[in-house]
Amino acid sequence: MKKFICSALAAAVVCGTAYAEGYQINSLSAKQIGMGHTGVALKLGAESMFFNPAGMGFMDKTLDLSGSLTGIMPTATATVNGKDYKTDNGISTPIGVHAAFSIYDNLKAGISFYTPYGSSINWTDNWPGAVLNQNVNLKVFTIQPTVAWAITPKLSVGAGAMISWGSVDLNKGLVTAETTDRTIAALTALGQLPAGTPGFGSTTPASVNLKGQAEMTVGFNVGAMYDITDGLTVGASFRSRMPMKVKAGDATVSYANDLSQNLLGESLDLLNKANFKAEMPCPWVLGLGVSYKPIDRLTLAFDARLTGWHTYRQLDIEFLSEQLADYNQHIEKKYKNSWCYSLGAEFAVTNRFDVRAGLMVDTSPVNKNYYNPETPGMTKVEPTVGLSFRPISSLSIDLGFMYVAGMGVDNASCEYADLLGGQMIKKLTAAGLPQQQIEALGFKPSGTFTADYKLHAFIPSIGVSYSF
Repeated sequence: MKKFICSALAAAVVCGTAYAEGYQINSLSAKQIGMGHTGVALKLGAESMFFNPAGMGFMDKTLDLSGSLTGIMPTATATVNGKDYKTDNGISTPIGVHAAFSIYDNLKAGISFYTPYGSSINWTDNWPGAVLNQNVNLKVFTIQPTVAWAITPKLSVGAGAMISWGSVDLNKGLVTAETTDRTIAALTALGQLPAGTPGFGSTTPASVNLKGQAEMTVGFNVGAMYDITDGLTVGASFRSRMPMKVKAGDATVSYANDLSQNLLGESLDLLNKANFKAEMPCPWVLGLGVSYKPIDRLTLAFDARLTGWHTYRQLDIEFLSEQLADYNQHIEKKYKNSWCYSLGAEFAVTNRFDVRAGLMVDTSPVNKNYYNPETPGMTKVEPTVGLSFRPISSLSIDLGFMYVAGMGVDNASCEYADLLGGQMIKKLTAAGLPQQQIEALGFKPSGTFTADYKLHAFIPSIGVSYSF
């Protein structure tokens, strides 16, 4: 029971960071999506506040405003015993809004609002892996005030404070339909349920909704950029680790029908009173980049970003009630650092029309020994295209599109505590049934869910920028 409750609550707070290559958003600029989301060594005006604050120091405008809205439309597929189960996801809409202005020719300031983490996945209520995850919705927001200083005409540095907060809303099954149907059959044989009591088939008997609000936290985003020649620029940026703390998560249990509530309520209703606190990291990100203009109209860029997921070694959960102190858990995650590589090109067809193309390869940090469908991590290959049109010189309308192709993960497994199976083993043992007969009924204290996973996504983006 203790292990089960902690596993359920862990799922609520893991989702904020576990699926790094998916929840760590790489689609915060319509312009830069078209170039593979490069930007560490590009002079992007106000948008540099996210990619590399130092780039803002080279801004040659009095005021630069930009905003982008992106739609992420993912589909994940799990193949279980030869049958495919697909997610029924809505559209996630990360945004980025940036404003920068000149204080002096070599000193710039600005403020940026963006969503560095955020996604959703909906496996539906009654799929075979419901005991691990049914659906989740994650949102993380950041406000970043920033300053940049061009120390020389070739060298600029910048720094910003990242003020972040967020929330997570997750639903998952508490017991499997298979174990519940075995329980009904066993209790009927013992005379504790009437003959003909219907089973649940593929319906999840009981689920829990888990909500947590992460309190505000502060980190920093710093960078430097240097022009080696007029056409060759290098840059580096660093976004700090931020601890996201849930002070009081809430749990609410729901049942499929009266039968499931009568069977399970005595044990599961405890979750309705459970409040917990937890802490998980938003890891540091180191960005290295280079850009090159072989000719005046063509810009090439390459970024390599290392995300410090190695800091996510375990998830600690502590209950607010002293009566539940025995349920506190320290759950190992053992993630590894992961690289994301981006390559992009921009060509000015005319003075008012630009086209872009790019490619991003985003590697996964997920440990296969802790694989869960709430975070179906896998390496992804992401080709991109984009364009910009300027009806007037100061106004740009930007379009970008990214396709995400997951490389897939086969035979991925995850253990879960089978609460009802463990209870029935104790109940049948107390009733005098031989151990061999109990094993023949199929009751086990834990189970393993195994599936092959695939993922793809369509990501269109539109943006507008204005400067003078």
